[in-house]
Amino acid sequence: MTTEATAGPGRAAALAAPGRGVGRVVSRAVVLAVALVMALVVAPVPDLGTGAARADGCAADRVDIRGDWGRARFSVEIADEPAEQARGLMFRESLAPFAGMLFVYPRPGSPRFWMKNTLIPLDMLFIAPDGRVAHVHHRAVPGDLTTIGGGDGILAVLEIRGGMAETLGIVPGDQLRHMAFDAAGAAWPCDAPEDGPGPGQ
Repeated sequence: MTTEATAGPGRAAALAAPGRGVGRVVSRAVVLAVALVMALVVAPVPDLGTGAARADGCAADRVDIRGDWGRARFSVEIADEPAEQARGLMFRESLAPFAGMLFVYPRPGSPRFWMKNTLIPLDMLFIAPDGRVAHVHHRAVPGDLTTIGGGDGILAVLEIRGGMAETLGIVPGDQLRHMAFDAAGAAWPCDAPEDGPGPGQ
């Protein structure tokens, strides 16, 4: 079929000439149509990849947070591989107010952080498997080697610019929405309406 698509004008004219192989041309057209339909039916669903918005309101590169104070949206980098998690936000000289890094672990545990080679202060939000904030560590000090933890049962940690949690009023119990949190048990699932009530409303 590719050969015919790239055939020269003489070949195309011969196929279309009246009385010469009309049935053959029609048969080939039918075969092409059937092949096209089959390709569409069996084509795999494309991988949306990082940053592609899902119809249900979540995206890999975005975290929404809500609480009694209101809502906020952060653009995030995902750290879900050991090498990415070990590097984190080291050596960054700045971080935009509504940017951050979301560390996602394969199972709940007790992740601990330090600020070695980190040049900017950070807030760390330790997140339970249902997407609720379990602990907030404010303004981790650049270069400090003291370990920072958020307790047991932590599935993810969101690092944001130091002072943002206090500025917004983020506290334990606030809810995050992201694909990392299981839809069946998420406090704020991806398919929840955009205008759904926040905690305490």
